[in-house]
Amino acid sequence: MIPKYRIRCVGGGETLDDISLLSCPQGHDSLLRTEYCSRKLHLAPHTGIYRYLAWLPVNAPLLPSGGPVTFTSSELSRELGLSHLSISFSGYFPEIGANLTTGSFKELEASPTMQRLKELGNSVPVIASAGNTGRAFAELSARCRRPVVIVIPEKAVHRLWTTEPAPKVFLVAVQGDYSDAIAVSNTLATVPGCVPEGGARNVARRDGMGTVMLDAAVTTGRIPDHYFQAVGSGTGAIAAWEAAMRLIRDGRYGNRFPRLHLAQNLPFTPMVSAWEARRREIVPADDMPDATENIGKVMSDVLTNRNPPYGIRGGLFDALQETDGRMYGVPNAAGAKAMRLVEETVGIDLDPAAAVATASLVQALEKDIIGPDDHILLNLTGGGYKRIREDFTLHPVPPTATITLDESRDEIVRMLEEWIAHHG
Repeated sequence: MIPKYRIRCVGGGETLDDISLLSCPQGHDSLLRTEYCSRKLHLAPHTGIYRYLAWLPVNAPLLPSGGPVTFTSSELSRELGLSHLSISFSGYFPEIGANLTTGSFKELEASPTMQRLKELGNSVPVIASAGNTGRAFAELSARCRRPVVIVIPEKAVHRLWTTEPAPKVFLVAVQGDYSDAIAVSNTLATVPGCVPEGGARNVARRDGMGTVMLDAAVTTGRIPDHYFQAVGSGTGAIAAWEAAMRLIRDGRYGNRFPRLHLAQNLPFTPMVSAWEARRREIVPADDMPDATENIGKVMSDVLTNRNPPYGIRGGLFDALQETDGRMYGVPNAAGAKAMRLVEETVGIDLDPAAAVATASLVQALEKDIIGPDDHILLNLTGGGYKRIREDFTLHPVPPTATITLDESRDEIVRMLEEWIAHHG
């Protein structure tokens, strides 16, 4: 059987024999990337993201799934003075066919990741999350009854809910921030039967998010001139860049990359600072001084990754460089104003990160960085929470354990080993 895809190291160029790896076995500080045998994007007879099964690293859908929805809003376009504004929405808004019941584009990552793990041997994924990613994996666990391990900051526990009970979630709450959750997840991923989900290094995660660009190109017939998104790790923007590579190779949607316009929430903007200096490395003292204090001041804490895949080969620095990209620092007040604008014109209550993205589009217009007749894709990565609460009974996911930063992890490892023996 001819394989559907192969995995290549961006840094060294070598093809990997083991497609389950997350890092280059030759030691290159580089992302791995899928290369699909099909140069053309053939649409599959499935719903949601699995319409783009040809360019997902799985052989079959996990479940009937939602996906990104590309649409236009005459009211918002008129308000902004744009003639070719397309909106990609990944959330819940039944009127336009958007049915991601967690309200977040993280479902685009979770579904192909869980299906790929199933096809590669049924290991249990360990996910570190600031909240939205964890909720997406918990929801998929609830729907398909597959076990997952999720580690989140304790302050984000309120974000972990599902639309049906999720008995196969092992949830660890860490009394710290997202970076602390990542450190704990690395320990738990060493438990036999578990594997690290991988974050930006996970090709299924990136290619799932890349369906935003694919759906926009299929809907509008072309690659946009400009792409706007808010970023915490930047994984979604890397995914958009990689999807554009494949669309250019296809040849039917244009031959130029979209210019990436990426936003972070002031006062925590390490990638904005590093990119403005054109540095591949993020220097903590220069790019995120007073990090803990500043993280506490933003309206969207899911955008506060201290260790994003910025400088790694194939990461965000390379994406910005190849697309002549720009980055924006968005104050809370501008984000709040953009949130009201979208709710008043489109009718969607936005996730704060999506409001930050919208504010960056307003900022680009005010600075004449984009023109009124340019073809623009605004990626609204979440929202619709009010309707979700109206249409579904929400089930909170209780923590299996809560740990402090200074306590031994031996006990939580033992608990997970017993849980895996029962649920894995």
